[in-house]
Amino acid sequence: MSTLTEAPPPLAPTAPERKPPRRRGRFTPYWLLLPGILWLVVFFAVPMIYQASTSVQTGSLEEGYKVTWHFATYWDALSEYWPQFLRSVAYAASATVLCLLLGYPLAYLIAFRAGRWRNLIMILVIAPFFTSFLIRTLAWKTILADGGPVVGALNTLHVLDVTGWLGWTAGDRVLATPLAVVCGLTYNFLPFMILPLYTSLERIDGRLHEAAGDLYAKPFTTFRKVTFPLSMPGVVSGTLLTFIPATGDYVNASLLGSADTGMIGNVIQSQFLRVLDYPTAAALSFLLMAVILAMVTVYIRKSGTEDLV
Repeated sequence: MSTLTEAPPPLAPTAPERKPPRRRGRFTPYWLLLPGILWLVVFFAVPMIYQASTSVQTGSLEEGYKVTWHFATYWDALSEYWPQFLRSVAYAASATVLCLLLGYPLAYLIAFRAGRWRNLIMILVIAPFFTSFLIRTLAWKTILADGGPVVGALNTLHVLDVTGWLGWTAGDRVLATPLAVVCGLTYNFLPFMILPLYTSLERIDGRLHEAAGDLYAKPFTTFRKVTFPLSMPGVVSGTLLTFIPATGDYVNASLLGSADTGMIGNVIQSQFLRVLDYPTAAALSFLLMAVILAMVTVYIRKSGTEDLV
C-alpha cells in the first residue's frame, strides 16, 4: 500500500526588508537649545572664568595684573569684610521674612477670595515693575523722610523706641538706618515673593478644602494641614527669589542707608569702580556666590520639596 502525501501549500512571498526610516528632525531640539547655550557661555561662563582668573592675580592698574595663583586674596578679603557679609545675610533674611509675612496673605487672597478683582490686584502687584528700580528706591527717601507722616506715626506708636533698642533705628530717624534698608529691600522684592506663592496656591484643588471641612477640620487646621504644605513649592521659590538678589543688592544700602549699613554689594562695587582693586573685588564676588550657594543648598534640602514653581 502506498500513501499519498499532500504537498505543502506554497509559501507567501515575503516582502523585502525595509530599513527603519530615519527620524527627521532628530537634532531639532538641540538646534533650538543652541542659542540659549551660546548665550550662557558668552555672557555667563566666560565672565565667570575671567573673574576667577582675576581673583588670583597680583599687581596694580598701572603695572598691570598677572596670574600668580595668589589664593590668599580670598582669606584677606573675608577677614577684612566679614561684617559686611553678616550684615548682608541679616538684612536679606529680614526682608525675606517680611516679604513672606506680607506676601502670603495677599497671594492667598488673590488665589481664593479675589473673584472678579483678581486681575486688578495682580496688576497692582506687578505695577512697581513699570518703573525703574532706582526710582522706586528713591521714593522711599521721601516716604521715610524726617518729620514725615510715616516717621510721625511710628513715633506716636512708640515703634521707634523698640527699633532703637534693637539697633535698627537711631533716635527719631529712620533714614540712614538698618530699618530703612530692610524696608527698601522688602518693597522692591515683594513681587518676587507674591507671584510664586500665587502660582502655587492656585494649583491647589478646592475640593481638598471641602474634604477637610467634611472631616470637621477648623479653618486654621485646614490651612496648617492642607494649604500650607501644598504651597511649599511657592514658599521655597519665593524665598529664594527674594533672598538671593537681596543679599547682593547695593542700591538700597547706598540710597537709604549710611556707611554703617553698607552691604557686601557696596564693598564689591567700591572695589571695582573706586578703589580699582580688581582681585579683591573678584574674590569677594566668588565668596558671596559660595556663601549663597551653600545656604540655598541646605535650605532646599531642609525644606523637604524639590518641586519648585
